[in-house]
Amino acid sequence: MNPLAGLDAHLVVSRGDEFTLDIRLRVPRGKTVALLGPNGAGKSTVVAALAGLLPLEQGHIALDGRTLDDPDDGVLVPAEERGVGVVFQDYVLFPHLTVVDNVAFGLRSRNVKRGPSTAEAKRWLERFGIADLAGRKPGDLSGGQAQRVALARALITDPDLLLLDEPLAALDATTRVDLRRTLTDHLAQFSGPRMVITHDPTEAFLLADEIHVIENGAITQVGTPDDIRLRPRTPYIADLAGSNLFIGTAHEGTVTVGDHQISVADRHIDGPVLAAVNPRAIVISLAEPGGSSRNSWNTRVERIEHYGDRVRLQTGAPLPLTAEITPAALDDLRIAEGSPVWVSIKATEISVERD
Repeated sequence: MNPLAGLDAHLVVSRGDEFTLDIRLRVPRGKTVALLGPNGAGKSTVVAALAGLLPLEQGHIALDGRTLDDPDDGVLVPAEERGVGVVFQDYVLFPHLTVVDNVAFGLRSRNVKRGPSTAEAKRWLERFGIADLAGRKPGDLSGGQAQRVALARALITDPDLLLLDEPLAALDATTRVDLRRTLTDHLAQFSGPRMVITHDPTEAFLLADEIHVIENGAITQVGTPDDIRLRPRTPYIADLAGSNLFIGTAHEGTVTVGDHQISVADRHIDGPVLAAVNPRAIVISLAEPGGSSRNSWNTRVERIEHYGDRVRLQTGAPLPLTAEITPAALDDLRIAEGSPVWVSIKATEISVERD
């Protein structure tokens, strides 16, 4: 692959005297990178800079070897000429246009005639399963329908870069799960670089090949979802990555994850599911636990990390977990990396949703 293929950017932008964004991004073609961070970290500034809505003060933006912004060389390609497709959090659909005209807008702005642009827009609506909405106005759409329209509008122009700004934030839980599958499928079919900008670690872990964590205008960690979850480098990353997330299959109150089974409180959910466990809900002990816990097994401590008044333990097979205890509990247990321990989790502490 051409080493210049994809996005190569160094973004330096100030907001007043109190905040400066200074990050480097590299997103190869065919890969999905999540930019994950809290509110105020600079995510919206990144979207604006890449989309051409905010010029850089320093640095550069290059896409497939073509320079889009470089203050030192006096290059600033306008937004409409960048080949960047953006799906904004609030969708930004034109309220006076029908769905099919919203999707066709990008082609018409490139002087494609009404007939061919409308025909292509209808093909994209069929691809997203919303062909029956072609004549509606945005005000008549649900959140999930509007998101599909916005994604089709971004993709119809065959952009060189796709930006998804908080793509699932405005949706209810049921719609979010359904649209997550749709996004996964369509991202896999898009050959260019993809960026998902989000504050939700679940979105980042499930949609991205690689995660860039942004805090206060700087990248604090880059890695695969497993790198981020298992080896967090800052307290913020430890918090957002701490929830243990597993993909499994549920049946009558049991979720099978690989070769391991865990009991959950919801006995009515069946089929593919996402199971999540908060690290503070995991009990670590030296002896086999008694009590009401239906989930307990023997394992070993593979890693111990200290985060101020908290200690994170990474356990091994049969189901690797991140558990959190206090420094005092660590002293009482007298465990070290390699120590055998028992893990126990109450079924009521495991949240499950359909995948």
